[in-house]
Amino acid sequence: MAAVQSCAVPLKVRATCRALGVSPATYYRQRHAATRAPVTCAPRRVPRALTAAEQAVVLDVLHEPRFVDLAPAQVHAQLLDAGTYHCSVRTMYRVLDAQREVRERRAQRRHPVYAAPELLATAPNQLWSWDITKLKGPVKWSWYHLYVLLDVFSRYTVGWLVAERESAALAEALIATSCERQGIVPGQLTVHADRGAAMTSKPVALLFADLGITQSHSRPSVANDNPYSEAQFKTLKYRPDFPDRFGSPTHARAHCAELFPWYNTEHRHSALGYHTAHDVHFGLASARQAQRADVLSAAYAARPDRFVRGLPTPAPLPAAVWINPPKLLPSSEDAGQ
Repeated sequence: MAAVQSCAVPLKVRATCRALGVSPATYYRQRHAATRAPVTCAPRRVPRALTAAEQAVVLDVLHEPRFVDLAPAQVHAQLLDAGTYHCSVRTMYRVLDAQREVRERRAQRRHPVYAAPELLATAPNQLWSWDITKLKGPVKWSWYHLYVLLDVFSRYTVGWLVAERESAALAEALIATSCERQGIVPGQLTVHADRGAAMTSKPVALLFADLGITQSHSRPSVANDNPYSEAQFKTLKYRPDFPDRFGSPTHARAHCAELFPWYNTEHRHSALGYHTAHDVHFGLASARQAQRADVLSAAYAARPDRFVRGLPTPAPLPAAVWINPPKLLPSSEDAGQ
Protein backbone atom coordinates (compact mmCIF):
# COMPACT_ATOMS: atom_id res chain seq x y z
CA MET A 1 0.00 0.00 0.00
CA ALA A 2 2.94 2.38 0.64
CA ALA A 3 4.10 1.87 -2.93
CA VAL A 4 0.63 2.75 -4.20
CA GLN A 5 0.49 6.01 -2.18
CA SER A 6 3.88 7.14 -3.50
CA CYS A 7 2.73 6.98 -7.15
CA ALA A 8 2.14 10.30 -8.93
CA VAL A 9 -1.08 9.04 -10.44
CA PRO A 10 -3.21 7.26 -7.85
CA LEU A 11 -4.48 3.88 -8.91
CA LYS A 12 -8.00 2.67 -8.43
CA VAL A 13 -8.63 0.63 -5.31
CA ARG A 14 -10.10 -2.38 -7.10
CA ALA A 15 -7.27 -2.53 -9.65
CA THR A 16 -4.66 -2.26 -6.92
CA CYS A 17 -6.29 -4.95 -4.78
CA ARG A 18 -6.60 -7.20 -7.80
CA ALA A 19 -2.89 -6.80 -8.52
CA LEU A 20 -1.95 -7.55 -4.92
CA GLY A 21 -4.41 -10.44 -4.57
CA VAL A 22 -6.31 -8.70 -1.75
CA SER A 23 -10.06 -8.37 -1.45
CA PRO A 24 -11.32 -4.76 -1.58
CA ALA A 25 -13.44 -5.51 1.51
CA THR A 26 -10.26 -6.33 3.42
CA TYR A 27 -8.70 -3.01 2.34
CA TYR A 28 -11.70 -0.96 3.49
CA ARG A 29 -12.05 -2.90 6.75
CA GLN A 30 -8.44 -2.33 7.73
CA ARG A 31 -8.60 1.31 6.68
CA HIS A 32 -11.66 1.96 8.79
CA ALA A 33 -10.24 0.05 11.76
CA ALA A 34 -7.10 2.23 11.68
CA THR A 35 -9.04 5.50 11.65
CA ARG A 36 -11.91 4.57 13.97
CA ALA A 37 -11.44 5.25 17.67
CA PRO A 38 -12.26 2.38 20.03
CA VAL A 39 -15.74 2.58 21.47
CA THR A 40 -16.01 2.16 25.22
CA CYS A 41 -19.38 1.72 26.84
CA ALA A 42 -19.97 2.42 30.45
CA PRO A 43 -21.75 -0.38 32.31
CA ARG A 44 -25.47 0.14 32.13
CA ARG A 45 -27.18 0.73 35.42
CA VAL A 46 -30.60 -0.87 35.76
CA PRO A 47 -32.82 1.50 37.77
CA ARG A 48 -34.67 -1.32 39.54
CA ALA A 49 -31.48 -3.15 40.62
CA LEU A 50 -30.68 -3.42 44.31
CA THR A 51 -28.33 -0.84 45.68
CA ALA A 52 -25.08 -1.85 47.37
CA ALA A 53 -26.67 -1.32 50.78
CA GLU A 54 -29.68 -3.47 49.88
CA GLN A 55 -27.40 -6.23 48.58
CA ALA A 56 -25.48 -6.15 51.86
CA VAL A 57 -28.75 -6.57 53.77
CA VAL A 58 -29.75 -9.58 51.63
CA LEU A 59 -26.31 -11.16 52.10
CA ASP A 60 -26.52 -10.67 55.87
CA VAL A 61 -29.92 -12.36 55.93
CA LEU A 62 -28.63 -15.32 53.92
CA HIS A 63 -25.70 -15.62 56.35
CA GLU A 64 -27.91 -15.85 59.41
CA PRO A 65 -27.51 -19.18 61.25
CA ARG A 66 -31.11 -20.16 60.56
CA PHE A 67 -30.67 -19.66 56.80
CA VAL A 68 -27.02 -20.50 56.16
CA ASP A 69 -27.74 -24.13 55.22
CA LEU A 70 -30.94 -23.49 53.25
CA ALA A 71 -31.49 -22.88 49.56
CA PRO A 72 -32.56 -19.33 48.56
CA ALA A 73 -36.04 -20.59 47.67
CA GLN A 74 -36.45 -21.92 51.21
CA VAL A 75 -35.19 -18.64 52.67
CA HIS A 76 -37.52 -16.62 50.44
CA ALA A 77 -40.55 -18.68 51.51
CA GLN A 78 -39.77 -18.36 55.23
CA LEU A 79 -39.27 -14.61 54.91
CA LEU A 80 -42.63 -14.27 53.20
CA ASP A 81 -44.26 -16.25 56.00
CA ALA A 82 -42.67 -13.80 58.45
CA GLY A 83 -44.01 -10.82 56.47
CA THR A 84 -40.66 -9.75 55.02
CA TYR A 85 -39.62 -9.28 51.41
CA HIS A 86 -36.15 -8.26 50.30
CA CYS A 87 -35.86 -9.48 46.72
CA SER A 88 -36.71 -12.36 44.43
CA VAL A 89 -35.17 -15.83 44.63
CA ARG A 90 -33.20 -15.20 41.44
CA THR A 91 -31.77 -11.98 42.89
CA MET A 92 -30.65 -13.88 45.98
CA TYR A 93 -28.73 -16.20 43.70
CA ARG A 94 -27.15 -13.21 41.95
CA VAL A 95 -26.05 -11.73 45.28
CA LEU A 96 -24.53 -15.04 46.36
CA ASP A 97 -22.88 -15.59 42.98
CA ALA A 98 -21.23 -12.16 43.18
CA GLN A 99 -19.56 -13.36 46.41
CA ARG A 100 -18.73 -16.78 44.87
CA GLU A 101 -20.96 -18.53 47.36
CA VAL A 102 -23.04 -20.52 44.87
CA ARG A 103 -21.79 -24.09 44.79
CA GLU A 104 -22.90 -27.69 45.18
CA ARG A 105 -23.84 -28.16 48.83
CA ARG A 106 -24.61 -31.86 48.72
CA ALA A 107 -22.00 -34.22 50.10
CA GLN A 108 -21.37 -36.02 46.84
CA ARG A 109 -19.01 -38.95 46.73
CA ARG A 110 -15.46 -38.18 45.78
CA HIS A 111 -13.74 -41.13 44.15
CA PRO A 112 -10.37 -41.75 45.81
CA VAL A 113 -7.23 -42.24 43.79
CA TYR A 114 -6.26 -45.92 43.82
CA ALA A 115 -2.63 -46.82 43.25
CA ALA A 116 -1.96 -49.57 40.75
CA PRO A 117 -0.93 -52.80 42.53
CA GLU A 118 2.70 -53.60 41.71
CA LEU A 119 3.30 -57.27 42.53
CA LEU A 120 6.37 -59.38 41.74
CA ALA A 121 6.86 -63.16 41.75
CA THR A 122 10.28 -64.75 41.24
CA ALA A 123 9.31 -68.30 42.25
CA PRO A 124 6.19 -70.45 42.68
CA ASN A 125 3.90 -69.90 45.67
CA GLN A 126 4.87 -66.28 46.12
CA LEU A 127 1.93 -64.71 44.29
CA TRP A 128 -1.47 -66.20 43.57
CA SER A 129 -4.32 -64.76 41.59
CA TRP A 130 -7.91 -65.88 41.99
CA ASP A 131 -11.20 -65.07 40.36
CA ILE A 132 -14.69 -66.44 39.75
CA THR A 133 -16.15 -66.91 36.28
CA LYS A 134 -19.64 -67.92 35.23
CA LEU A 135 -20.50 -71.09 33.34
CA LYS A 136 -23.77 -71.22 31.43
CA GLY A 137 -26.38 -73.56 32.87
CA PRO A 138 -28.93 -75.69 31.02
CA VAL A 139 -31.41 -72.85 30.41
CA LYS A 140 -31.16 -69.14 29.78
CA TRP A 141 -30.21 -66.99 32.78
CA SER A 142 -28.92 -69.98 34.74
CA TRP A 143 -25.28 -70.01 35.76
CA TYR A 144 -22.72 -72.00 37.70
CA HIS A 145 -19.70 -70.38 39.30
CA LEU A 146 -16.15 -71.61 38.76
CA TYR A 147 -13.63 -70.57 41.43
CA VAL A 148 -9.98 -70.82 40.37
CA LEU A 149 -6.74 -70.16 42.27
CA LEU A 150 -3.75 -69.63 39.97
CA ASP A 151 -0.05 -69.35 40.73
CA VAL A 152 1.11 -66.28 38.79
CA PHE A 153 4.74 -67.35 38.34
CA SER A 154 4.10 -70.90 37.11
CA ARG A 155 0.48 -70.52 35.85
CA TYR A 156 -0.27 -73.66 37.86
CA THR A 157 -3.87 -74.07 39.04
CA VAL A 158 -3.49 -74.68 42.76
CA GLY A 159 -7.21 -75.01 43.48
CA TRP A 160 -10.66 -74.86 41.91
CA LEU A 161 -14.30 -75.64 42.61
CA VAL A 162 -17.69 -75.35 40.90
CA ALA A 163 -20.66 -74.05 42.89
CA GLU A 164 -24.20 -72.91 42.20
CA ARG A 165 -23.64 -69.55 43.87
CA GLU A 166 -20.92 -67.06 44.72
CA SER A 167 -20.14 -67.44 48.41
CA ALA A 168 -17.48 -66.10 50.71
CA ALA A 169 -17.63 -69.30 52.78
CA LEU A 170 -16.86 -71.44 49.73
CA ALA A 171 -13.99 -69.15 48.75
CA GLU A 172 -12.61 -69.33 52.29
CA ALA A 173 -12.68 -73.14 52.26
CA LEU A 174 -11.03 -73.32 48.83
CA ILE A 175 -8.21 -70.96 49.80
CA ALA A 176 -7.57 -72.71 53.11
CA THR A 177 -7.43 -76.14 51.45
CA SER A 178 -5.14 -74.93 48.67
CA CYS A 179 -2.74 -73.28 51.11
CA GLU A 180 -2.56 -76.47 53.16
CA ARG A 181 -1.95 -78.56 50.04
CA GLN A 182 0.86 -76.26 48.88
CA GLY A 183 2.44 -75.97 52.32
CA ILE A 184 2.13 -72.20 52.56
CA VAL A 185 3.76 -70.67 55.63
CA PRO A 186 2.96 -67.24 57.12
CA GLY A 187 4.60 -64.34 55.31
CA GLN A 188 5.24 -66.34 52.14
CA LEU A 189 2.26 -65.62 49.92
CA THR A 190 0.39 -62.68 48.40
CA VAL A 191 -3.08 -63.36 46.95
CA HIS A 192 -4.40 -60.92 44.35
CA ALA A 193 -8.03 -60.60 43.21
CA ASP A 194 -10.52 -58.10 41.91
CA ARG A 195 -13.13 -56.38 44.05
CA GLY A 196 -15.99 -58.87 43.82
CA ALA A 197 -18.20 -59.57 46.81
CA ALA A 198 -16.45 -62.84 47.71
CA MET A 199 -12.98 -61.33 47.23
CA THR A 200 -13.60 -58.41 49.57
CA SER A 201 -15.64 -60.35 52.13
CA LYS A 202 -14.80 -60.35 55.81
CA PRO A 203 -14.40 -64.16 56.16
CA VAL A 204 -11.76 -64.22 53.41
CA ALA A 205 -9.94 -61.24 54.94
CA LEU A 206 -9.90 -62.91 58.37
CA LEU A 207 -8.60 -66.14 56.81
CA PHE A 208 -5.74 -64.28 55.17
CA ALA A 209 -4.92 -62.63 58.49
CA ASP A 210 -4.90 -66.01 60.26
CA LEU A 211 -2.66 -67.60 57.60
CA GLY A 212 -0.28 -64.65 57.36
CA ILE A 213 -1.17 -63.98 53.71
CA THR A 214 -0.96 -60.53 52.16
CA GLN A 215 -4.18 -59.52 50.41
CA SER A 216 -4.18 -57.42 47.22
CA HIS A 217 -7.02 -56.05 45.10
CA SER A 218 -7.39 -54.58 41.65
CA ARG A 219 -8.33 -50.96 41.14
CA PRO A 220 -12.06 -50.38 40.63
CA SER A 221 -13.14 -50.64 36.98
CA VAL A 222 -9.64 -51.62 35.81
CA ALA A 223 -9.87 -54.94 33.99
CA ASN A 224 -6.14 -55.49 33.35
CA ASP A 225 -5.16 -55.43 37.03
CA ASN A 226 -5.92 -59.16 37.23
CA PRO A 227 -4.63 -60.31 33.82
CA TYR A 228 -3.47 -63.85 34.57
CA SER A 229 -6.80 -65.16 35.80
CA GLU A 230 -8.59 -63.50 32.90
CA ALA A 231 -6.13 -65.04 30.41
CA GLN A 232 -6.61 -68.47 31.97
CA PHE A 233 -10.40 -68.25 31.69
CA LYS A 234 -10.08 -67.32 28.02
CA THR A 235 -7.75 -70.28 27.37
CA LEU A 236 -10.17 -72.67 29.06
CA LYS A 237 -13.33 -71.39 27.42
CA TYR A 238 -11.82 -71.24 23.92
CA ARG A 239 -10.97 -74.94 23.89
CA PRO A 240 -12.86 -76.75 21.10
CA ASP A 241 -14.46 -79.23 23.48
CA PHE A 242 -15.63 -76.63 26.02
CA PRO A 243 -19.44 -77.00 26.26
CA ASP A 244 -21.64 -74.08 25.38
CA ARG A 245 -23.87 -75.01 28.33
CA PHE A 246 -23.61 -77.38 31.26
CA GLY A 247 -26.53 -79.59 32.18
CA SER A 248 -25.87 -79.63 35.92
CA PRO A 249 -23.20 -78.81 38.51
CA THR A 250 -22.08 -82.44 38.29
CA HIS A 251 -21.55 -82.04 34.55
CA ALA A 252 -19.49 -78.88 35.12
CA ARG A 253 -17.36 -80.51 37.82
CA ALA A 254 -16.73 -83.58 35.66
CA HIS A 255 -15.58 -81.42 32.77
CA CYS A 256 -13.30 -79.30 34.98
CA ALA A 257 -11.82 -82.46 36.51
CA GLU A 258 -10.45 -83.24 33.04
CA LEU A 259 -9.80 -79.63 32.02
CA PHE A 260 -7.44 -78.54 34.77
CA PRO A 261 -5.10 -81.57 34.60
CA TRP A 262 -4.74 -80.80 30.88
CA TYR A 263 -4.06 -77.15 31.67
CA ASN A 264 -1.46 -78.00 34.31
CA THR A 265 0.38 -80.91 32.71
CA GLU A 266 -0.16 -80.73 28.92
CA HIS A 267 -0.78 -77.15 27.85
CA ARG A 268 2.45 -75.35 26.90
CA HIS A 269 2.45 -71.69 27.89
CA SER A 270 4.22 -69.20 25.65
CA ALA A 271 5.14 -67.07 28.67
CA LEU A 272 6.82 -70.10 30.25
CA GLY A 273 9.06 -70.83 27.27
CA TYR A 274 6.43 -73.35 26.10
CA HIS A 275 6.82 -75.48 29.21
CA THR A 276 3.91 -76.84 31.19
CA ALA A 277 2.75 -75.17 34.37
CA HIS A 278 3.46 -78.40 36.28
CA ASP A 279 7.12 -78.45 35.25
CA VAL A 280 7.68 -74.81 36.18
CA HIS A 281 5.79 -75.08 39.45
CA PHE A 282 7.68 -78.14 40.67
CA GLY A 283 11.13 -77.19 39.35
CA LEU A 284 11.30 -79.65 36.46
CA ALA A 285 11.56 -77.05 33.69
CA SER A 286 15.34 -76.60 33.94
CA ALA A 287 15.95 -80.27 33.11
CA ARG A 288 13.48 -80.02 30.23
CA GLN A 289 15.29 -76.91 29.04
CA ALA A 290 18.63 -78.72 29.03
CA GLN A 291 17.12 -81.64 27.12
CA ARG A 292 15.72 -79.25 24.50
CA ALA A 293 19.11 -77.57 24.17
CA ASP A 294 20.76 -80.97 23.54
CA VAL A 295 18.23 -81.80 20.84
CA LEU A 296 18.79 -78.47 19.13
CA SER A 297 22.57 -78.83 19.37
CA ALA A 298 22.42 -82.25 17.74
CA ALA A 299 20.23 -80.89 14.95
CA TYR A 300 22.65 -78.00 14.42
CA ALA A 301 25.65 -80.32 14.32
CA ALA A 302 23.96 -82.52 11.70
CA ARG A 303 22.96 -79.68 9.35
CA PRO A 304 24.45 -76.32 10.37
CA ASP A 305 23.61 -74.86 6.94
CA ARG A 306 19.93 -74.96 7.84
CA PHE A 307 20.43 -72.62 10.80
CA VAL A 308 21.31 -69.28 9.23
CA ARG A 309 21.36 -67.53 12.61
CA GLY A 310 23.72 -69.94 14.27
CA LEU A 311 23.17 -72.41 17.08
CA PRO A 312 19.48 -72.34 18.13
CA THR A 313 18.48 -72.09 21.76
CA PRO A 314 15.18 -73.00 23.42
CA ALA A 315 12.80 -70.28 24.54
CA PRO A 316 13.92 -68.87 27.91
CA LEU A 317 12.23 -69.57 31.19
CA PRO A 318 10.73 -66.63 33.11
CA ALA A 319 12.90 -65.13 35.81
CA ALA A 320 10.28 -62.76 37.20
CA VAL A 321 6.59 -62.13 36.62
CA TRP A 322 4.94 -58.79 37.37
CA ILE A 323 1.44 -57.52 37.84
CA ASN A 324 1.78 -53.88 36.78
CA PRO A 325 5.57 -53.52 36.62
CA PRO A 326 6.76 -50.12 37.87
CA LYS A 327 7.36 -47.49 35.26
CA LEU A 328 11.04 -46.82 34.73
CA LEU A 329 12.10 -43.29 35.55
CA PRO A 330 14.06 -41.54 32.78
CA SER A 331 17.79 -41.52 33.36
CA SER A 332 19.79 -38.30 33.62
CA GLU A 333 21.20 -38.86 30.14
CA ASP A 334 17.72 -39.34 28.65
CA ALA A 335 16.45 -36.26 30.46
CA GLY A 336 19.22 -34.14 28.99
CA GLN A 337 18.45 -35.15 25.42
